[in-house]
Amino acid sequence: MNPDLSKLHPYPFEKLATLKSGLTPPGVYHHIALSIGEPQHAAPAFVVESLIANLGGLSNYPLTKGSSALRQGIVAWLQRRFQLPTNSLDAERHVLPVSGTREALFAFAQAVIDRRDDPVVIMPNPFYQIYEGAAFLSGAEPYYLNTLVDNGFLPDFDQVPAKVWQRTQLVYLCSPGNPTGAVANLAAMQHLIELAARHDFIIASDECYSEIYFDEEAPPPGLLQAAAAMGNTDYTRCVVFHSLSKRSNLPGLRSGFVAGDARILEKFLKYRTYHGCALPPPVQAASVRAWADEAHVHHNRSLYREKFAAVLAILQPVLKLEQPDASFYLWPETPVSDTEFARGLFANQNVTVLPGSYLSREAQGINPGTNRVRIALVASTQECVEAAQRIRDYLVKLGA
Repeated sequence: MNPDLSKLHPYPFEKLATLKSGLTPPGVYHHIALSIGEPQHAAPAFVVESLIANLGGLSNYPLTKGSSALRQGIVAWLQRRFQLPTNSLDAERHVLPVSGTREALFAFAQAVIDRRDDPVVIMPNPFYQIYEGAAFLSGAEPYYLNTLVDNGFLPDFDQVPAKVWQRTQLVYLCSPGNPTGAVANLAAMQHLIELAARHDFIIASDECYSEIYFDEEAPPPGLLQAAAAMGNTDYTRCVVFHSLSKRSNLPGLRSGFVAGDARILEKFLKYRTYHGCALPPPVQAASVRAWADEAHVHHNRSLYREKFAAVLAILQPVLKLEQPDASFYLWPETPVSDTEFARGLFANQNVTVLPGSYLSREAQGINPGTNRVRIALVASTQECVEAAQRIRDYLVKLGA
């Protein structure tokens, strides 16, 4: 067996199941799960119809690089959404469809890391655990960069020691952040691009929450947008990951894409020709429709705005939390340890949230997820409101 498998930590939800083991919550409450970032809003009907209408495509093997229509549709969306210069993206060279960003984020490290050179992969802390697993299985050492309230829950790359930069081959950026919802501005992204040029590493920017935000006049910027604004229209060392899961409420479609530096994507395509899962033709046809439509995405954001307003009105008087810049998560402080809070909330109110310490590692002497929980407002507004009321009742019981 691959010895690096022994380095993998239990997945957060495996730890959560152990934490809840043996507990029997009150039968008067139905269970409300706010632990998993799985969108529960309805899938767009026109996407479902397109999927069904194109089932005949199951008779054909799909190309690893996807159809021309899908790649062109992705390029058109990127240029509209991030105001990229016309013709700066070539659908043949700069875009690669993938079966969701989860597998692509993992596979990317396997393709780009040179394990012969004592590599380091930098990631925010807390983080999406795929980053860490990808680093371990590629033969690299993870470097956890704490994202704390003092720096707006964003990584401070100026705190990375020079000796770490010397070994760094890949940096995972997540903006909007999971679990914090923090958004890196263009200046911060451009600073990271400058560091990449100076130290010769690749930036993998996970932007799967980019379309869930609250101010319609201020959408979160993206890494390609930052690169283009500083004249880097070849997108050198910059690769972004996007998905329809959150944007379009299609987590089961497993459809996303990678875009950016053509030189890197050429090698990643070669890797995926052996390893990657090509998107089924019906999924590709449905994805073309999804990327071309913004009305359903705008409606999706309005539903999240409604939920956040209702939930914050209930919880802010009793719990230390703020509305994030983007995403569908709350990241509040807890009056007791995060594990005690999550276990007690389930036992008393049949509501599941995720302990923050399960999403982070101890680094620089602290675990930045300690005494925080991740609350995913993915259920209906009615259920989220009921869950908030139960959380409030539990806090009263705790005497918080």
